[in-house]
Amino acid sequence: MILLAIPAIAAAAYYLLAIVAAAVWRKRLAWHGGAGTRPPVSILKPVHGKDPHFYEAIRSHAMQGYKQYEILFGFTNANDPAVAEIERLKREFPRQRIEAVLVSTSAPNAKVGVLAELARHAKYEVLLVNDSDILVEPGYLEEATAPLTDPGIGLVTCLYRARSDSAAAGCEALGIATEFAPSVMVARLLGQAEFALGSTMVFRAETLRRIGGFEAIGKYLADDYQLGKHIRALGLRIEFATVVVETGLGAGSWGQVWRHQLRWSRTIRVSRPAGYIGFGVTQATVWALVAFAAGYWWAGAAALALRLTAGVITGARILRDPRVAPNLWLIPVRDLFGFAVWVCGLFGRQVQWRDRQLALRADGSILTEPGKTGQP
Repeated sequence: MILLAIPAIAAAAYYLLAIVAAAVWRKRLAWHGGAGTRPPVSILKPVHGKDPHFYEAIRSHAMQGYKQYEILFGFTNANDPAVAEIERLKREFPRQRIEAVLVSTSAPNAKVGVLAELARHAKYEVLLVNDSDILVEPGYLEEATAPLTDPGIGLVTCLYRARSDSAAAGCEALGIATEFAPSVMVARLLGQAEFALGSTMVFRAETLRRIGGFEAIGKYLADDYQLGKHIRALGLRIEFATVVVETGLGAGSWGQVWRHQLRWSRTIRVSRPAGYIGFGVTQATVWALVAFAAGYWWAGAAALALRLTAGVITGARILRDPRVAPNLWLIPVRDLFGFAVWVCGLFGRQVQWRDRQLALRADGSILTEPGKTGQP
């Protein structure tokens, strides 16, 4: 029966490591400097539809006090509802260079196809890519570009928190703040440094050319992971900026959240299979319940206590997510939902992306029918 306590002990050890990783993260050297010392930046934003807080998100980019930058939006549908919001942004900020580009692409991952075209339109040598729903704070561009002053750094990314407009999306947001973010910190602490997050990716255009452009990753669904992996293969480092951004999850239903989480899980599994299997160790709530059922209360209590402590430290203190502390009691409930997603993610390669069903190959590339592409 003692074997039933071992997973809980392992989970407790993992979350103790997560607490250490969070402490190390907070002590990292912060990158600072005046906006005048930063290079001009081209922000590349692929769009597909209008998210609930889309205008607020793109407006936060136009309001940056950065010395010189441009914002390029790319879309594949001339009737995309986001186009009207982009035109609205151009009217509000007439002195800011903002361009909307209609793109035709045959790339399996149409988002990457759009990025490839936007990169050709970019005026500046430093490129910043982030998702269309990302909300940023003042000083974002300064913090995000600062690490590139080190020639050994090839890509800068950053952590993110999420806001939600429904209970289901709130469950997903809680998982991002208290489970996903700690896993990123632990990975960095253990030296796993080949991944980037789509919340922000900043790199030099010359580095992009060296990996073969966006075309080199156009067949993969996890384009952020692949971009980081390709740049890391050049011998360049990936650094996290100190800034934290916010993504909008909207008012998704439980079914929508399930499909989104399952796509995310299966994509991670085919991209990093060993890491995905190892993620089972982090299921502290489940292993705590197993230990409780076997009579090992000390093991279950340790796993659960450290799980909650790590979640609050990461979510409330590192990400500054105001929803984590009041919803502390919901973390174990969310964990059970997350465990079900993780189990289902172990099998199958079918995912739903936007309004399409896609199949993934073993290497994470998209299996598409002739003449069809993914949605950006």
